[in-house]
Amino acid sequence: MLNPVLILIGLTVAISAYAWSNRDLMEAWIMEPYVIARNGQWYRFLTSGFLHADWSHLLFNMFAFYSFSPVVLATLAQGYGAGAGLGLFLLLYLGGIIVSDLPTYFKHRDERNYRSLGASGGVASVLFASILLFPVNSNGGGIIIFPLPFPIQPFIFGVLYLLYSWYMGRRRGDNINHDAHFYGALYGVLVIAALVPGVVPQFFQQVLSYIR
Repeated sequence: MLNPVLILIGLTVAISAYAWSNRDLMEAWIMEPYVIARNGQWYRFLTSGFLHADWSHLLFNMFAFYSFSPVVLATLAQGYGAGAGLGLFLLLYLGGIIVSDLPTYFKHRDERNYRSLGASGGVASVLFASILLFPVNSNGGGIIIFPLPFPIQPFIFGVLYLLYSWYMGRRRGDNINHDAHFYGALYGVLVIAALVPGVVPQFFQQVLSYIR
């Protein structure tokens, strides 16, 4: 059976690389709130998630997606069966791409030159779904998240990530869509909490046990 995670990664890499040499595709698929508001091109909420600015942007997102997707997909498949589990996983990832850009759309729909692209919202959804499922690394070493040079427990990273994304989204000091990271993460938490019974109290039990 083909690995759906690798299929999504392959599609994203192929489309992103092709769009770099095809300006028409990049222009047609990129997230552009001003154009969407006036032309109703709602498909851009999804297609922009298959575009990336450059190789570093693409590889970072795809590596993070590849690292955290298997445990989330396996959990959903175990609870709902292989077919339904895959469908719910796609709801998590692709839905995260779309939902995470809604605040961006409303914030920038009157800005003629604002654009955004990348799968970061969907990746954040999957990442935070995995954090809710497994907030503490059982071997005590934590996980390595670039660019941090040391291991960190998933729940600690999650808190720091949300705070940083929220702050940078308000500051608007760079060209990164931090709002997509923040709202993608929240979407992932809400979806996995709704789909996996008991995951929220289990999360707090694991965190409290680790702190004690």
